[in-house]
Amino acid sequence: MRKLDLRLLRLIKYTKGQFLSVIMVVVLALCIYVSFSMTAMNLKNTVNYYYNLTNFADISIQILKISQGEIEKLNNIEGIAQAQGRIRFEVPLQVADLHEKVKIRIISIPQKKQEINKLYMLKGNPVKHQLQGIVLLEQFANARGIKIGDQITPYINGRRYTLDVIGIAASAEYVYLMENEQSLLPAPEKFGIVYVTEAFAQSIYGYKGSYNEILIKVKDQRKIDQIIKEVEKRLDKYGVQRIIERKDQLSNRMLIEEIKQLEKTSTVVPILFLAVAAFILYMMLHRMVKNDRINIGILKALGYSNRAILLHYIKYTLLIGIVGAILGILGGIFLSGMLANLYIQYYNIPILKLDIYYDYIFYAIGLTGAFCVLSGVLGAKAVLQIMPADAMRPETPKMGGRIFLEKILFLWQRISFSWKIVIRNIVRRKKRFVFLVLGIALTYGINTVPIFQQDAMLSMFSLHYGSFQKMDYTIDFSHPMNRRAMKELKHIVEIDTIEPKLEYPFELSNGWRKKVVNIVGIPYNTEFYAFEDITKRRIHLPQKGIVLTEGLAKKLKVRQGDFIKIKNFIPGKEDIKVEVKGVVKQYLGINAYMHIGTMDKLLAEKGMITGAAITSKDDVVQKLKNIKNISSVQSVEDMENSFLQFLDSVMAATGILMLFGGVLGFAIVYNATIISISERTMEFSSLRVMGFDKKEIFHMITKENLIMTLTGIVIGIPIGWVMCNGIAHAFNTEIYTIPVILTPRTFIISAITTLGFVIIAQLATLKKIYHLNFIDALKNRIS
Repeated sequence: MRKLDLRLLRLIKYTKGQFLSVIMVVVLALCIYVSFSMTAMNLKNTVNYYYNLTNFADISIQILKISQGEIEKLNNIEGIAQAQGRIRFEVPLQVADLHEKVKIRIISIPQKKQEINKLYMLKGNPVKHQLQGIVLLEQFANARGIKIGDQITPYINGRRYTLDVIGIAASAEYVYLMENEQSLLPAPEKFGIVYVTEAFAQSIYGYKGSYNEILIKVKDQRKIDQIIKEVEKRLDKYGVQRIIERKDQLSNRMLIEEIKQLEKTSTVVPILFLAVAAFILYMMLHRMVKNDRINIGILKALGYSNRAILLHYIKYTLLIGIVGAILGILGGIFLSGMLANLYIQYYNIPILKLDIYYDYIFYAIGLTGAFCVLSGVLGAKAVLQIMPADAMRPETPKMGGRIFLEKILFLWQRISFSWKIVIRNIVRRKKRFVFLVLGIALTYGINTVPIFQQDAMLSMFSLHYGSFQKMDYTIDFSHPMNRRAMKELKHIVEIDTIEPKLEYPFELSNGWRKKVVNIVGIPYNTEFYAFEDITKRRIHLPQKGIVLTEGLAKKLKVRQGDFIKIKNFIPGKEDIKVEVKGVVKQYLGINAYMHIGTMDKLLAEKGMITGAAITSKDDVVQKLKNIKNISSVQSVEDMENSFLQFLDSVMAATGILMLFGGVLGFAIVYNATIISISERTMEFSSLRVMGFDKKEIFHMITKENLIMTLTGIVIGIPIGWVMCNGIAHAFNTEIYTIPVILTPRTFIISAITTLGFVIIAQLATLKKIYHLNFIDALKNRIS
């Protein structure tokens, strides 16, 4: 073995604590990069395979009523591979708890074999000719403990039906089971999908030979816009309610958003961690070269070139990169399999295509190598300027002098001797102080993010269902009804306040940008909606024009004062252009709002409503349970209970993210402290001679780190604020907007956590203090 390589091994042994702490940061960075990147790719491939296997629809059209013959004519449109009709409607389900409101969506299954959105059977048999036989979606069956052979009892058109469960299946259409875009979270115990025969659905709903939904497969995705335009022309007279492309389909959209977030995390976090590791390495090597000045001079005198000595120190960083890369990549591959399995279980995908993507491995190696070589070159470049003759003499000490505090005599005289040493050392080593402070500030910022995310989830719910919407219940009718229905509701339930609601899907467009959303018509003097613009200024619903939510305005690229086109799917109604009177904040879902009088005049049937919002202390859910024309009753309290169950998983994710920040903080503080000890050995030896014991010297270092930590926390507060804002804006979607609300609690918990990791790092250096040979340090002094 070459002498320099042997010396390298000794160097690693001597600095093994620092060596391992930096490796830990590199391993963590590459674990996140490889695992998240591969998980995102595996999810993409699995989803595409699953969609192809189940023939997932490219377009779905909700329509009032259309015959089988008219659907078959759609197959003649150029670009359409297949068009298929089905019946879909929502009804209440009778359950053991009379106070519990459960809704199911009944979907018909065609008799033909080559069906669109075909089920992936997990247990039992598919529905064929059994009129009373049904197949349940897996999530709903598991949530309610329903098994094959059990019976369920839905209310359909005011009549009870007893249906036999003959199968349990998964569906590509409902990998993420949400009732609608306004739902905060999946609630499979409250909402489920039931598949029945086409004959049964048509007979009980009066749709013999007809359907209210069309599924379409296209031959070429690039022509999908042209196909939709042609389909709209053909179906205009049949009452098209909504046309949904696959990219806008709710379940698919939630899944794609999750994959995008994985990809964002896999890019940002690893680069941040590697940058910190590189800076630590730079600081370590810079100190090593300074401490090895005499040895480097001897090596040069013996004939070793600048290149050989520089390479010797770069090998140190490369070894950290190589070991970190191997462990990080192996850990990332292992974690990617676990994460992919967790995701497909959470999203109820029954199959998994798991592969290793070597591109990410090569990227990880290249990225680590670049950071390590760069930090090695910058940290060890001082080697090139050391001359053998000069190196044999000790380095000329820097000029000393009084620090600014010493000039304030009345203050300086009251400071103890140990504190004077601490303050002088901080002021005279500004670079190390700044690095440590910035490192702690970064740790603090990283710790702030998961606490903020947890609080943001709570705030999102309370803002949407407490500040923005103030009703207790929302009631949806099974079909549009006259406003007289509100009086009938008052006869059934004791109501404190009631407001009508008119809600229909329309296509809103601004040039080529378009989006199908629900426009909600409400009274202009509504008591249940508190509209705020993007500056959080309270505004009132205008009697003319339209108000858009912030997410929808961004999607359409419109501002207040612009005009947008509303494409009307209701037969006999013309498309119109309206002025955007305001842009409001809405944290869940995307909608547009209009005065109900203006809406039923311009867009809908006059005097009709599709639901109501109420406040009531009565048992609303139970009293409206069996009412024929009511399709759903949503309680804010039920949604809150579902949310609190979801919060448990958020807590686990918060702990993991805080651990990441803690590892970073530990590595920074530990390395900075070890470097400080190594460069101040002579100083500590002198203090020992003066009567200081090891404990007092440790306390002195602790005081330095305490000042740096407190300073870092103060500087970390704005860094945390910026990071939380960045996270909120980066992870906002069309479906939800993360509110940026940072409370003192967030900053206090983050400060306590950061301080905890700093204390752990400080305790890890205690052994180094107690094992310093102060006598040898004094013996080796060159005078």
